[in-house]
Amino acid sequence: MRFGPIALGLLASVAVALPAAAQEKRAGSAVANPALWPVVKSKVTRDPRIEARVEQLLAAMSVEDKVGQLIQVDIANIKPEDLKTYKLGSILNGGASGPYGNDKAPPADWLRLADEFYTASMDRADGRPKVPVIWGTDAVHGNNNVPGATLFPHNIGLGASRNYDLARRIGEATAVETAAAGQDWTFAPTVAVAQDDRWGRTYESYSEDPAVVRGFAGAVVEGIQGRPGSKDFLLPNRVVSSTKHFLADGATEGGRDQGDALVTERELIDVHLPGYISAVEAGTQIIMVSFSSWNGVKMTANRSILTDVLKDRIGFDGFLVSDWNAHGQLPGCTTENCPSAINAGLDMFMYSGDKWKSLYDNTLAQAKSGEIPAARLDDAVRRILRVKLRSGLFEAGKPSSRALGGKFELIGAPEHRALARQAVRESMVLLKNEGVLPLKPSANILIAGTAADDISQATGGWSITWQGNDVTKADFPNSQTIRDGIEQTVAAAGGKASYSADGSFTTRPDAAIVVFGEKPYAEMLGDRPNLEFSPGDKSALELLRKLKGQKIPVVAVFLSGRPMWVNAEMNASDAFVAAFLPGTEGGGVADVLFRKADGGIAHDFKGTLSFSWPKRLDQFVLDRRRAGYDPLFPFGYGLTYARPGRVPTLNEDRPMGSAMTTDIVFGRGGSPDGWNLVLYGVPQMPKSVVTGSTGALFGDLFKVRNVDRRTQEDSRAFTWTGRIPAEARFEPARPIDLSRQAAAGDSLIVEFRVDTAPTGPVELGMVSGDVTRVIVPITDAVKAAPAGGWQRVAVPLRCFAGKGLDMARITAPFVLASPGAMGLTVSDVRLGKAEAPLPCPAG
Repeated sequence: MRFGPIALGLLASVAVALPAAAQEKRAGSAVANPALWPVVKSKVTRDPRIEARVEQLLAAMSVEDKVGQLIQVDIANIKPEDLKTYKLGSILNGGASGPYGNDKAPPADWLRLADEFYTASMDRADGRPKVPVIWGTDAVHGNNNVPGATLFPHNIGLGASRNYDLARRIGEATAVETAAAGQDWTFAPTVAVAQDDRWGRTYESYSEDPAVVRGFAGAVVEGIQGRPGSKDFLLPNRVVSSTKHFLADGATEGGRDQGDALVTERELIDVHLPGYISAVEAGTQIIMVSFSSWNGVKMTANRSILTDVLKDRIGFDGFLVSDWNAHGQLPGCTTENCPSAINAGLDMFMYSGDKWKSLYDNTLAQAKSGEIPAARLDDAVRRILRVKLRSGLFEAGKPSSRALGGKFELIGAPEHRALARQAVRESMVLLKNEGVLPLKPSANILIAGTAADDISQATGGWSITWQGNDVTKADFPNSQTIRDGIEQTVAAAGGKASYSADGSFTTRPDAAIVVFGEKPYAEMLGDRPNLEFSPGDKSALELLRKLKGQKIPVVAVFLSGRPMWVNAEMNASDAFVAAFLPGTEGGGVADVLFRKADGGIAHDFKGTLSFSWPKRLDQFVLDRRRAGYDPLFPFGYGLTYARPGRVPTLNEDRPMGSAMTTDIVFGRGGSPDGWNLVLYGVPQMPKSVVTGSTGALFGDLFKVRNVDRRTQEDSRAFTWTGRIPAEARFEPARPIDLSRQAAAGDSLIVEFRVDTAPTGPVELGMVSGDVTRVIVPITDAVKAAPAGGWQRVAVPLRCFAGKGLDMARITAPFVLASPGAMGLTVSDVRLGKAEAPLPCPAG
């Protein structure tokens, strides 16, 4: 579940001078003072009967049973029969794992596998307690892993609605659709207070404002779990909520995922804690600990935060789960060995990988030796048992036997879709309207832009697949694209709506609606160097300008996971709507853009900005609490039909010195914005652009798939069969200039692992223009690398330039080729200074 796109470059000139307050942050302590933190009263009170049963169970459990409860394993790495021997506490489906290896599995498969895991967890005849396994899933905007589920707007859009009751009902609908598929626990809500909009998880944040986040946090927890004390609390009609990611994951320096929050303790409490206060008050049973650090110390290792503050001071009595393999990032730890995380206060490891038995064995040995004290072990298990008992798991039976289990008609139910459509209407923000909106539904309307008919761009990340890519409209059977919604609205009023992705038409339209925006992404791959929309691909801007140049009124509908610098696109539009990531109910967009057939207003705009909107691409942090706050549109801005406003022509100039560099070609799981990974075979064979987690040329002649190195899906594993010569290239949308790097003596540096030894030559190269291709043999370096170990090879750029490559017009800065069979995994490709680069070949 982790890592983030690679900069098409960094802003060379944006070296911001830190104010005094920020200078203090850099020297801040990572040890909390509990006396400064609030005491919180949860609406879920201790039940003496549950507490007594917890102690009975604890007394009857062996140390092996107890250690098992501390471990959660991804279903991609464990089978139900494993739980007959290893009584683990939990399973999860990661962002890229689904039942039986199919991340697009239908609801029936999810339920069947849930039954299998539950049954195996309860299968024991040794007289020790039977403790049911609990299944966690990222149902973060609906049960978004399951085809056919209702996908609601992501949090940033809900934040714009300011409708807390709506969010509560969305939480309830999500819980129902999750329980119907057999899962017990959702990793939601995210209550980050994102401060730097370059962060790839900004859309998972309700707002930059802690008060707004606090309002949503408690409402969503109550929606997911039910109100404490009510008959609908938890099972059978709800699931367990885990609030995440504790703490300040939205405050990391540079907007980097899994980064370091360099903030004072006062800011930690005032800005980043309020959502957790609200969630704990509402009875959240689980809190997920952040990957990120506070002043240099990883949260997963910070005892003062997890134990002294969250458990002892605030009074949280549920359990703490780590983020995905996060414990492996702690000093002295690996993903299979980390007693320090448990001793700091973590109660459950979230583990992905095929060595989970090693994690179990090591933790068991540490528990037996006292390295993990018995009292700490018992406290962790006590908390896990308490949550399982409170949620009714012990009495619930297998998932298919529960009240909602197998009621697949609830997945994408009409009432849930209606709720989602309402959420779309209320979450859109009108930023500009020069008299063109609302449109007449009886008019001749042109719908343009590929995003209008692309459901994945409307749903964004965490939608069937982790990154939200590699999906089609067929993967969302209960859905409506924005195009579909507009066509339906116009047809009902006797008008005409035609779709043309490129904006072409035969009959001049009365108005054009252009839908465009960010491609789907999730954490890590969504991190950006600045807020410029699509610097490598200006096709949307060209489309807007073309239509406006033809004197056609243009309505821009912008899909994004954050505010972005779109001054040029806004200038080329007569009306501009920030729709964020609306989900599967595209008809909600049409509801607001059009009048009623009788000319009245059907639905006015209600959304107001939950994040300040930048006027420059380098305004990634817009904090209205500090001097110098100067956004294009401030927090809370939003026009309506009743309250119009005009936007003057905006400055389209980039800041001085903000030209991009391209030092990172591939890393942390992705390439720069607008780049593609392309597979090539023999010259007459069509190339294959890789758009998802896998790709291939003609079946299996040459294949690539995502694999893990440091974190999930941060590397690409290539497999050559040797049946055809084949190569992989990373290609920018437009030629890039590497003459500066070549003159500076930089090298092309590749980190790789040999999976299968090569049977033929291996070459590393670059391409300039359309045809000039220069390669350098690296066969000896690859053959010398031990199988399974990570290695580095570096080729000086002068080797390519010396062979006639035009370094000012590079169209592929990375080519990896072989005519033979080979398995090679690549984790990082960059330009820079290298120790011991290969010599340039002679000749």
